[in-house]
Amino acid sequence: MPHRRAALEQWLSDACRLTDFTVTPASGDASFRRYFRVRTSDGQTRIAMDAPPDKENCVPFVSIAAQFAKAGLHVPAILAQDLPRGFLLLEDLGGTHYLDVLDEASADRLYGDAMAALASLQACGPQTGLPGYGATLLEREMALFGDWLLGAHLALTLSDAEAAALATTFARLRDNGLAQPQVPVHRDYHSRNLLLPPDGRSPGVIDFQDAVIGPVTYDLVSLLKDCYIAWPQARVDAWAMDYFRSAVASGILRNEHEDRFLRWFDLMGAQRHLKAAGIFARLNHRDGKPSYLKDIPRTLGYIVALADRYPEMVDLATLIDRRVLPAL
Repeated sequence: MPHRRAALEQWLSDACRLTDFTVTPASGDASFRRYFRVRTSDGQTRIAMDAPPDKENCVPFVSIAAQFAKAGLHVPAILAQDLPRGFLLLEDLGGTHYLDVLDEASADRLYGDAMAALASLQACGPQTGLPGYGATLLEREMALFGDWLLGAHLALTLSDAEAAALATTFARLRDNGLAQPQVPVHRDYHSRNLLLPPDGRSPGVIDFQDAVIGPVTYDLVSLLKDCYIAWPQARVDAWAMDYFRSAVASGILRNEHEDRFLRWFDLMGAQRHLKAAGIFARLNHRDGKPSYLKDIPRTLGYIVALADRYPEMVDLATLIDRRVLPAL
């Protein structure tokens, strides 16, 4: 959209009073938002967001940024805004994503920092004023798996027995989310939305505009069972239980939740991974972004692995393992 780029640069010049600056793409995004790094002649950088108002709404971003900052999260400061046109000028938190630097040596430290930030959000973040992550939304997200991955992408037809088993599993995953303590949820808390700021502060947190009040394990499983990088199950379990103990100490959870915490966590991951796999297929077919297709096998692999732990997940795991993954 060259006209949007030209209008953005004019806004930076006129309304933001920037002079002698260059504008270069800063990062890709799965939505219609685009981000640009604005560099001025004195070497300072900022991030300009272009969110076409007919497709995106910047108002939640601005509101939630203020609420998350108040909770202690390191979100980008908003330096200027033109909400009717969908332009924002933001603090630049750097260009190094967690995904760029996560490895065996750095994982404990980086995930420790990310879980500390998550605990701050859940303990101190907004408890009201955000949409609820209720049954309707949980179900609508899982439906993306059938509509876009099984249907639009793979053209798979389920037998009556498979369809019935899938519906039963969806209901079980929905109920698992609703049964958990409800907390502020970022809703996309993973390695591509966490930045390693050059000043060494706590992780920079971005892409939070879809935040809700929802299940306590949702962001944790987004982080530890990431669609873009995978770790051995034993290590994931250890990190998850480290977080549980921190959450108890912070008053987010209670000791009596321990015996069900990993089940909450694992089944919440299945709900998210069904949603993500559907979204990745939709990005290809609707939005012309095929690069996410390569992440579907990893994403669905988490669900297949659950069959060894939870008999109630065998039907879904079998469907994915025998029909979906081979078709991919």
